[in-house]
Amino acid sequence: MIRSAFGMVSAALQRQRGYLLTFAPVFFGTGIGIFFAQGQEPGWPAYGIAAAVAVVALWVARVRRFDIGPLFAASAVVALGFLAAGWRAHTVAGPVIDFRYYGTIEGRVVAIDRSSSDRVRLTLDRVYLDRTPPERTPRRVRVSLHGQDGLPVPSPGSHALLTGHLSPPPSPAEPHGFDFERHAWFLKLGGVGYTRAPALIFAPPEPGLRLAVLRFRMALSAAVQAQIPGQAGAVAAAVTTGDRSAMSQEVVENLRHSNLAHLLAISGLHMGLLTGFVFALTRVALALYPPIALRWPTRKIAALVALAAGAGYLALSGGAVATERAYIMAAVVFGAVLFDRRALTLRAVALAALIVLALQPEALLGPGFQMSFAATTALVVTFRWLSANDMFGMPRALRPSAAVVISSAVAGFATAPIAAAHFNIISHFGLIANLLSVPIMGAFVMPAAVIAAILSLVGAAAPALWVMELGLTWILWVAAWVSDIDGAVGRVYSPDPRVLPMMTLGALALVLWRGRARWGGLAIVAASFALWAVTERPAMLISPSGGLVGVMGAEGRVLTRARGDGFAARSWLENDADFGTQEEAFDRGELVPITLGPHRFHAKTGVQAKRATCAEGATLILNQQPEAPLDCPAITPATLRDTGALALSVKDADLLILTTRDVTGHRLWNSADVRAAWR
Repeated sequence: MIRSAFGMVSAALQRQRGYLLTFAPVFFGTGIGIFFAQGQEPGWPAYGIAAAVAVVALWVARVRRFDIGPLFAASAVVALGFLAAGWRAHTVAGPVIDFRYYGTIEGRVVAIDRSSSDRVRLTLDRVYLDRTPPERTPRRVRVSLHGQDGLPVPSPGSHALLTGHLSPPPSPAEPHGFDFERHAWFLKLGGVGYTRAPALIFAPPEPGLRLAVLRFRMALSAAVQAQIPGQAGAVAAAVTTGDRSAMSQEVVENLRHSNLAHLLAISGLHMGLLTGFVFALTRVALALYPPIALRWPTRKIAALVALAAGAGYLALSGGAVATERAYIMAAVVFGAVLFDRRALTLRAVALAALIVLALQPEALLGPGFQMSFAATTALVVTFRWLSANDMFGMPRALRPSAAVVISSAVAGFATAPIAAAHFNIISHFGLIANLLSVPIMGAFVMPAAVIAAILSLVGAAAPALWVMELGLTWILWVAAWVSDIDGAVGRVYSPDPRVLPMMTLGALALVLWRGRARWGGLAIVAASFALWAVTERPAMLISPSGGLVGVMGAEGRVLTRARGDGFAARSWLENDADFGTQEEAFDRGELVPITLGPHRFHAKTGVQAKRATCAEGATLILNQQPEAPLDCPAITPATLRDTGALALSVKDADLLILTTRDVTGHRLWNSADVRAAWR
């Protein structure tokens, strides 16, 4: 029986020969996922075991390469993914403030963007905090400017001086919620906050290539906005330089609700359009000169020029994660052209994913990585199948239009579940908006941007910028029109945390596996949707501060406060698929006392919390430490510092409590004790 099973495994693996590279990022990502799923920070013994597994498994894979070697190779890749994630987590390590700070903040401006409250936001390095020793000072902090209206913003590279508030990066608003602590750790942010006073410049910009490029970006953004007025200019600056600081929240919301927000991120679409246009333009230009066209490999020359243009675009746009990912994909595609290989294949997608995960393992957990590679993989598979079937005999004149429709539909279908799981939004008319906008972006906006860059060398960029303005004005009109349609946006509640991994596993099995077993992937995907359908939201939530409680009622979640803890309130309602505001949720009922089955709670804030006394048979929820000792159960700030936000439910009259710490564990990014142990 053992030999029979061994033979079946060996035969199944033999059918995958020639496609094994496509599985490499899957197993590498599995190792990364194992690292992030740990409840405790892995110690040196864990890393030593992973390294030993990688070495031994690679040796066995080489010896047994023709039968079960791929299984051991997969084990080695999983171990390498685990090690890569651990290495990355420690190389970005830095101090995180563990207290609320108010005072002088000094630092060098290394990034400028806009916060969710529509305020200009500075990221500072070389940070100085008053009365804070260097070993406790974060490497970077991010500060929103609430007092800068009408005043100049410090330029990149300059040293800014301000008086403001800083706090540690906030923990998740609920168990299984978005983990900003982890996100900030990999951004090297050790504190976030705001200031209501103007930010002053106390030292001019420093020399240096990276900062010089950043200053050039901002200068180019200002020049584009001077040539293209209004929000069209703000969007033009966003797609050319990555600077979104001039965009209004209304425009951002319209683009998001019409499923056009991807046009803002300098990612695969923009990089593909730009490098593809440069590639085609270079080939046409070289073909016009016969001595070169007949004697030189014009296709490879055009690929090199396109790669150089993409690298310039990467530097100019600020080198964001999405842009780096897009450039790696473009580099793999044009590298295939240079080596006379097929450009768009699943192997190219797998190689790009492997490079991205090796450089930034944390990208695996973000929607950007998941959505971009889901869309790319789906498009490659779909068009490979259509090419094999000769587009079903469709007339050649109709194929470009059909390709646009198919691309938008396939990319939207592939990314919709991921977007819904992360953002709780479904754009019902996103396909219409993309069909009306993406061709304009590809045929007018991006080519006009390239031509404007070339013509700017002789001071004649105005005509190209005018074309760019027309295209972006149309896209903004489409976004506003679609988002205003009744029922344009739907909300879905957050899924069980197992849903996305299951869905991904099933989809990858369907796409990558060779043989009848691939159809089992459909069953896994169906099971993931079934699990999502039966997911229940917590009956009661308590914010990390203890200042807000939300109880699920007949009309939706009822909140204890109309103001305060706004981020937690917004997150809870979005995860509930609730369109209501915090004020509306507060008006749904009165939670005095709070009842959850047979259990009673009293929530108190401010002075009432400080002077709280025990209520008969009730648990107190306080956002201030009580002045006098309590003889009854109480959830206080001291309690919540250890547990994080709480999710409560009742089963058979028993109270079930899930803490954020149960989910996130004790890791480098959320535990001062763990960080101290690793120093």
